[in-house]
Amino acid sequence: MGLGWKILIIYLLLANIVAFALMAIDKRKAKKNKWRIKEKTLFLSAAVGGSIGAMYGMHMFRHKTQHKSFLFGMPAIFIGQVVLAVVIFCVLN
Repeated sequence: MGLGWKILIIYLLLANIVAFALMAIDKRKAKKNKWRIKEKTLFLSAAVGGSIGAMYGMHMFRHKTQHKSFLFGMPAIFIGQVVLAVVIFCVLN
């Protein structure tokens, strides 16, 4: 495995950890009626590679699961990322 793949894997792990943590933090803030993380930020954390972490956080913390934009948007982002990865992989090989 080349250095580029290792960097990509580390990046994706970190992006998913951050997205998961943002969901946890926002849920905790919601319970305490405190400052909240913007929905745009939650979606951005998924869009930059953390879609699996964001979806896992949604379901683990039962957070944003009633919001249709999240219920359909997060999986749509993930599917888009998979399609993009397949296209890039096919082009590079």
